Amino acid sequence: QVQLVESGGGLVQAGGSLRLSCAASGRTFSSAAMGWFRQATGKEREFVAAISRSGGSTTCAESVKGRFTISRDNAKNTVYLQMNSLKPEDTAVYYCAAAVPGGSLWLGLRSSQYDYWGQGTQVTVSS
Repeated sequence: QVQLVESGGGLVQAGGSLRLSCAASGRTFSSAAMGWFRQATGKEREFVAAISRSGGSTTCAESVKGRFTISRDNAKNTVYLQMNSLKPEDTAVYYCAAAVPGGSLWLGLRSSQYDYWGQGTQVTVSS
């Protein structure tokens, strides 16, 4: 079992930055590939970024490339999403997810590939 708790969301002006954190419980975090997804009101959940269990491989959606960075600290059982140059269209509930076990360089781009989900944190970007 892995429990995930996101934090760091909030209200920010366009062009601003936020860092989301996802704290994981359980001994399996270092074996888990992690991902961030988001869901805007009235839209489907979409992939944002993913990181392999080792942290050696990452990827992100084209819409956030160059602005968002995913990272992890296995010693702290935490995965991060640094979001810079935020735009109003980034407004959504952001979820972190874990895929256990994940291959050392495996990345999941689909929500169906993940086993555990956090409750989400709201990010609102004002224009």
